[in-house]
Amino acid sequence: MRVLPLYVVMGGWLSMPALAADAGSWMERLAAAEQKQSYTGTFVYERNGSFSSHAVWQQVEEGQVQERLLQLDGAPAEVLLVNGQMQCATDDLAAQVREAQAWHGQRLDPKALSEWYEFREIGDSRVAGRPAVALAVVPKDQHRYGFELHLDQDTALPLKSLMLNEKGQLLERFQFTQFTAGSVSAEQLKPGADCNPVTVNRREANPTSPWRSDWLPSGFTLLDANERPSPASSETVSWLSYGDGLAKFSVFLEPLRGALVEDARSQMGPTVAVSKRISTADGDVMVTVVGEIPLGTAERVALSMRASSEQAQR
Repeated sequence: MRVLPLYVVMGGWLSMPALAADAGSWMERLAAAEQKQSYTGTFVYERNGSFSSHAVWQQVEEGQVQERLLQLDGAPAEVLLVNGQMQCATDDLAAQVREAQAWHGQRLDPKALSEWYEFREIGDSRVAGRPAVALAVVPKDQHRYGFELHLDQDTALPLKSLMLNEKGQLLERFQFTQFTAGSVSAEQLKPGADCNPVTVNRREANPTSPWRSDWLPSGFTLLDANERPSPASSETVSWLSYGDGLAKFSVFLEPLRGALVEDARSQMGPTVAVSKRISTADGDVMVTVVGEIPLGTAERVALSMRASSEQAQR
């Protein structure tokens, strides 16, 4: 069956017969594949109308996963990771990878995700010259985005991923243009001279905080919490991260101490940033929610934040 064009896929999801059993099996294969498969390839990434291209090498051997990522556009930028921990990076990538690692990446759990998303097989596909199967990952409410995944029929790895809003509009694209499964050589995993060694201080996730939310979308739980210095003042900023196993967002809370700041909202591709002033017993606080969730959901989360010492609103 031919994959439907993007502009009709979203509407088609609601009327096509669901092949839930087959789609669920593919999601199980995907969950297992990413930590077991070695491969090399090149891919394009599109976000907010901007494109970039990258080369990637991943070697899985005796339970160890080594990954090298190299940006092919503009000045060379790369990062090397072993078991998800950064070993080296060019300066402009180091901060990005550190922030990504702060998420303590959620392991894909199709059974848990099926509470919040519906999986449907929507047809056969071909990506990077390889046969693939196309799946729809359809959110069951308005508080998260949907996906169209094209999984390699041989390895079950994602050859293409489209993130779509509720209108079927493209928010983000990841797509291989060349993909080869199999072992990667030590030479291919060797970083360039500009990949500077880095040290990342590992810590256990801390799912406690002096802050809480009176409301969260169903399925989202607190993954981690911390405090960090503000980049703009001498204040300490509280940070919390939430996820549902697929979607994630962060909440930052900073005391205002009489500072005059305005509420704000913005969106770049799938990523929203919403800032709201809230009042607490200790004074006004600016709450900023950043993540890949709809704007309305981010605003509701921001307005629901409370100090843990305050009685929960009923």
